[in-house]
Amino acid sequence: MDLSVLLDPFAALQLPLAEWANDSMRWITSNYRPLFQAIKAPVKEFLDFVEDGLRDSPQSLIVIIFSLFAWQIANRAAGIVAFFGLIAIGLIGAWDPAMTSFAVLLTAVCLSVLIGLPLGILCSRVTIVWAILRPILDFMQTIPSFTYLVPVILLFGIGNVPGVIVTVFFATPPLIRLTNLGLREVRQDLVEAADAFGASPFKRLISVELPLARPTIMTGINQTVMLSLVMSVIASMISVAGLGRLVLVGIGQLDLERATIGGVGIVLLAIIFDRTTQGFGFTRRDRGNRGLWEQGPVGWVRAKLNGSKK
Repeated sequence: MDLSVLLDPFAALQLPLAEWANDSMRWITSNYRPLFQAIKAPVKEFLDFVEDGLRDSPQSLIVIIFSLFAWQIANRAAGIVAFFGLIAIGLIGAWDPAMTSFAVLLTAVCLSVLIGLPLGILCSRVTIVWAILRPILDFMQTIPSFTYLVPVILLFGIGNVPGVIVTVFFATPPLIRLTNLGLREVRQDLVEAADAFGASPFKRLISVELPLARPTIMTGINQTVMLSLVMSVIASMISVAGLGRLVLVGIGQLDLERATIGGVGIVLLAIIFDRTTQGFGFTRRDRGNRGLWEQGPVGWVRAKLNGSKK
């Protein structure tokens, strides 16, 4: 046997991974393109609905609604942060691209929750499913984010809708992992107590396990939101509009003004979303032994109405 083959075996022995990838993608695009266009259609409808609603609504109304929403879900400090954050976005001239990024982000997060939450629940129930999905999630979370763009362009094209889809692929794995983790960490004695009272598996899941796992699950949703914002700049490379495109154009043209406006806008959106989504993970104890509708603007209105009746 030639000694050079033993010393440098990989010079002559290589797997045709690149050819396999090209052949697989060519086969998928030639046989299943109508399927991917069918997947794209409802995402486009929902995205257009959200974006048109945000861009066509009065700016002052958007500021007030989202500030009150943040106050209701989290606390008064989150409402103040949302109020001044949205005002700052408008003052730096980033309102329209911010609303587009807002729509893309909201659509992507909704899809991630619809996909990630059921998969996380399934992984916590069926060990073999978790054993199969775990290496896939490892791969999805370690592969460079730019790599996601190539198959998405080939399957879905370019634009805002492919941007939503690539964001969902990039941002969903943490939600699946943390949903699975939260449900597996629910105390077994509480599960057994629910079974002893005759609760069905679905009733036990809804009434006992999901509420107890909610802080961990909401951490996963919070991570999904943050990763979606990270992807907003990368997705701008496939013609996704919004703040990410401002950053990309600013980098390409060495335009510090656009890059600064886009970057600051993304930071402000990240702060607003982070402070607001944290409120979904609050328990009744965190809210001062009050329910969700007993605090914030709704709680204030209810207190006034109850006071006027006495």
